[in-house]
Amino acid sequence: MKSFTQLSKLSPGDHVAVISPAAGLPGLFPWVQDLGLERLRSAFGLSPKEYPTTRQMGSSLQDRARDIMAAFADPQNKAVFASIGGSDQIKLIKYLDPQVFLTNPKPFFGFSDNTHLHNFLWRLGVPSYYGGGIMNQFGMNVAMHDLTVTALRHALFDSGEYELDVAQEYNDEGLDWSVRDNLSQPRKMELNDGLYWDGNTSATGILWGGCVESLIVQATAGRYLPTDDELDGTILFIETAEDIPEPWIVEYLLTGFGERGWFDTFQAVLVGRPKAWEFDKPRTTEQKASYRQAQRETVLKVVRAYNAAIPVIQNLDFGHTDPQVVLPMGRAARVDAQQQKIFLTY
Repeated sequence: MKSFTQLSKLSPGDHVAVISPAAGLPGLFPWVQDLGLERLRSAFGLSPKEYPTTRQMGSSLQDRARDIMAAFADPQNKAVFASIGGSDQIKLIKYLDPQVFLTNPKPFFGFSDNTHLHNFLWRLGVPSYYGGGIMNQFGMNVAMHDLTVTALRHALFDSGEYELDVAQEYNDEGLDWSVRDNLSQPRKMELNDGLYWDGNTSATGILWGGCVESLIVQATAGRYLPTDDELDGTILFIETAEDIPEPWIVEYLLTGFGERGWFDTFQAVLVGRPKAWEFDKPRTTEQKASYRQAQRETVLKVVRAYNAAIPVIQNLDFGHTDPQVVLPMGRAARVDAQQQKIFLTY
């Protein structure tokens, strides 16, 4: 099993870095970014510092890579947060100097396209936290979700094993960020389906995974995925992004993993609740439920074609819907099939 660095926990008053490794959307919607930064200060007692490309749309890969390395290298920064995701982060990984991160390991928070930086750190043995975007979770309309705040506090300040909470309600329908007043309007909440369990065996393993679309790019590039040996004793987690991919796209990724023999290596599979609504795909509640069901059935079909026994748990609160649990990537997770509970080690 791959070994990982033990990261230090933060304390109120600590300085943290805020960067945009993919898209500089804070430059287009500064009021959302500003709200997220204020919540870092008021709710968590942290002092954020932005880097030059954080609010620049179209900044070069080299400049963004420079900011990532500067954020990690600064000893004042006790953690690094991504503002938001994007679509081209894989292209900048080649500009990162691994030694900077080995010498200055610290917690990194982000999701979606930040899968690429997470996997870069994972290969180096540096744990990170999948979730907690400044614009998305910290800048949530009206108030941050309680479940999100609890998970972030565990990641930032706490150590030990905690039971993964399950939300009673969820949101996947956004409000237009270009309308500043929308920040004071609550988002639509709907009843959550709860967890979908398949398999009656329990499991323990190190978390590895990310956003399906980003993992497809990594698998195609063939440069940034872990080796077979590194994945020994891991638990796979996946979730899909706001482009709302058809189930066959998820099937292709998982089939590729299966042909690599990885479902003989994974101890369990965790799947985040898929986002099923977007401004260009305004689906009804019934249509969203049908989409989620189709994805669940696809995931289960592919996994069971390669492994009949490992537990598969779907509709978890991580990824592109809210509230969002922050997953400790590169840290241990435990699946208790008898109690149908999941525990995360922060």
